[in-house]
Amino acid sequence: MTTEAGNPIPRFPAGFLWGVSTSAHQIEGAADAREPSVWDAFTAEPGRVKDGSTAAVACDHYHRYREDVALLRELGVDAYRFSISWPRVRSGDLDFYDRLVDELCAAGVRPVPTLFHWDLPAALDWLDRDTAERFAEYVSVVAGRLGDRVPQWITLNEPAEHTLLGHALGVHAPGRRLLFDALPVAHHQLLAHGLAVRALRASGATGIGLTNSHGPTWPASREQADLEAADFYDVLLNRLFADPLLLGRYPEGIGELMPGDAEADLKIIAEPLDWYGINYYAPTRVGAPQGTEIEFGGVSMPAELPFSVREIEDRPVTDFGWPVVPEALTDLLTTFHERYADRLPPVVITENGCSYDGLDDQDRIAYLDGHIRALHRALEADVDVRGYFVWSLLDNFEWAEGYARRFGLVHVNFEDPATLKRTPKASYRWLRDVLRAQKGAGA
Repeated sequence: MTTEAGNPIPRFPAGFLWGVSTSAHQIEGAADAREPSVWDAFTAEPGRVKDGSTAAVACDHYHRYREDVALLRELGVDAYRFSISWPRVRSGDLDFYDRLVDELCAAGVRPVPTLFHWDLPAALDWLDRDTAERFAEYVSVVAGRLGDRVPQWITLNEPAEHTLLGHALGVHAPGRRLLFDALPVAHHQLLAHGLAVRALRASGATGIGLTNSHGPTWPASREQADLEAADFYDVLLNRLFADPLLLGRYPEGIGELMPGDAEADLKIIAEPLDWYGINYYAPTRVGAPQGTEIEFGGVSMPAELPFSVREIEDRPVTDFGWPVVPEALTDLLTTFHERYADRLPPVVITENGCSYDGLDDQDRIAYLDGHIRALHRALEADVDVRGYFVWSLLDNFEWAEGYARRFGLVHVNFEDPATLKRTPKASYRWLRDVLRAQKGAGA
């Protein structure tokens, strides 16, 4: 496969895992067949979702999963990262995931389930330590049912965003605006992860990881105030959720802010991982606080925060307004390689993608091309990267943005809910050809 410059995508190592990702709440629909989640309650409140929509039907993947697995087969991916709805399992419905996993296995596609992707059962609360125990119990049930066919597991998806957007800033479910009082949510999710790892190990599972969202933090200037603000932001978004897992400790000054016996909990949180998942979208430019509330990336940033997020100039942006900076993915991975050294297990990029409208999505092709090349440069720099998953297979319910943002390789016609017709985009065909070329080259 060639690029706009006429150069082929570099060859990746044998066994490198190519995949695509989705999440349950964003695509499944069939909301009336499960317990409510915090997102059901959130979207029912007027003004919470920009287009006033909900995920009650979404892509109706619950009923159309065979059609979607056929798209995976035709695309030629090795693996499919999906999530399991904890509210659906609490309702007694694991049969759907049995059917989905069987369909994937029959198609030769590795199932890679995420056990929590933000759709917390409405009856539970991450401010309560007990929720971590309930999560481990749920994980045991799922592993007991699906473990004979699942070779790779993800415990949590992006606990940073779920903490910050959902509990600190209030723009995601459950809609709380606690600012730094949301730190217990971070700790309890990390504790839930550690307990889930133990539950999975007890079931005989292997291939266990979790996925965090990470990105480089760029200071707005070399002024001391900007450097200090950027360092704080980097701790909050990157190290707060990586250090406990990989080093067994919180960044300096954070541990004493956590609830309960944090030191004892860290022994559980730091259970060894088989691999570490990273979701990458863009770097963040950060400076000293400016004393006013600002709107950035659709998120209202309170004036009292000890930093301010600034625009990254002179870069193309996606329809979401996010800057396109492929080389920052290389920088992120080499930084992690240097920071954590032998404590960093093999890395998998579990999400990377962009929001663009249209079926002839050449901007998405350019985005993916650039990021795959950036990933290869990290491999050349001796970072142990084992896989790459595109977000997302389908256009879907994009949380507080509703259906206005289209991340899919496959277009879904939400304007016709009777059919929700799937139409592969140009980027789908491009990626299919890239994968064929990789495999044809003996990769």
